[in-house]
Amino acid sequence: MGQQEKAVTSLPAAVTEAVGAFLAPVDAELARRYPGDPVTRQPVHTVYVPADAFDARTVRSWGDRALAALDEHAPDAASLGRVLGLSDALAGPVYERVRAKLVREPVEDLRVDFEDGYGPRPDDEEDAAAVRAARLVHAACADGTAAPYMGIRVKCLEAPVRERAVRTLDLFLSGLLAAGGLPGGLVLTLPKVTYAEQVTAMARLLGAFEEARGLAPGRLGFEIQIETSQAIVAADGTATVARMIDAAGGRATGLHYGTFDYSACVGVSAAYQSSDHPAADHAKAVMQVAAAGTGVRVSDGSTNVLPVGPAERVHEAWRLHYGLTRRALARAYYQGWDMHPGHLPTRYAAVYAFYREGLEPAAARLAAYVARAGGAVMDEPATARALSGHLLRGLDCGALDDDEVTGLTGLTRADLETFRDPRGAAAPAAG
Repeated sequence: MGQQEKAVTSLPAAVTEAVGAFLAPVDAELARRYPGDPVTRQPVHTVYVPADAFDARTVRSWGDRALAALDEHAPDAASLGRVLGLSDALAGPVYERVRAKLVREPVEDLRVDFEDGYGPRPDDEEDAAAVRAARLVHAACADGTAAPYMGIRVKCLEAPVRERAVRTLDLFLSGLLAAGGLPGGLVLTLPKVTYAEQVTAMARLLGAFEEARGLAPGRLGFEIQIETSQAIVAADGTATVARMIDAAGGRATGLHYGTFDYSACVGVSAAYQSSDHPAADHAKAVMQVAAAGTGVRVSDGSTNVLPVGPAERVHEAWRLHYGLTRRALARAYYQGWDMHPGHLPTRYAAVYAFYREGLEPAAARLAAYVARAGGAVMDEPATARALSGHLLRGLDCGALDDDEVTGLTGLTRADLETFRDPRGAAAPAAG
């Protein structure tokens, strides 16, 4: 072998040190503002149930009603495949997993609704409903019948309903503590946010509650619902939603798009209000960019076309919901809202088809990346994170199994999670 050439540099160490000192505040700001996606499961949907309709059997009832809809309108894999346009190879695994999911875990995320779905009530009636919701949520978490994520949506913090929103929040959280503690999957939702100051107020409320009850600072987080034009673009033309994430002081967990309130706000006619309208795409794109890397997740909205009535109408509504869900997934909106039990079959069918169709290509590319084996696509660390993210989300929702992912990639779930580091952690060694 030839003699190795001597490495020659020109800059003194002091220059490098000065650059490091200059950029130290930027390093700290990057770490604070952009910690990366949290290493937690993201539910594929959120179900809203009015507070007066919520009871101990809600989750199971939604699953039973969804199974009944399948039995009536798509009793086997072939019939569901025909309705949704699934290939024969995909229809069987998807149908089996959908039915199993509806038996095992029909709802992944449930919000007891004290806002639009509940409406104005006498104070004593809402007080009782908030106390009751806390008792039922705690009991469901204790006996294993709860959805993995559960919580409430209070009214907004605008002046006419502000005191009511604060009181309902306080009653619910206090009721959970009185019953035995806050569940791990607790989620709180603040709707109709227009100004970042409302987010700051919510963060202060939660901080005050933590202090009053001796909870760890930062224990309580919340979702921000984007339902107004002011939440996307402020009066000065800047992106309000980015300010809102900052105003939450690390407490924001999600941005949820409100299809119908937002559409109405920007003047979309009722017949054209949908999650695939250009106005919706613009809002969600702004949300997506503002949230990227912050650990705040983005959720799509819902469809108000319900799968009810004769088979032809149910199938038409299923095709619409399936198509909108697949469209959202392709655009990296991995969560949405479901408004009716009949939406569950197509929610899970769309999610499972998406992850199962992507299983072999994603696994092959990730395995090649880890082995540095090359192939038809030259992937970078950021793409490897996206590939592992696809597989992890598929595992979380039940679309994929650990053994099939490991068999195709040679990687365990723990290996896949090493790719989550937004700063580009070293890939696991091929083995």
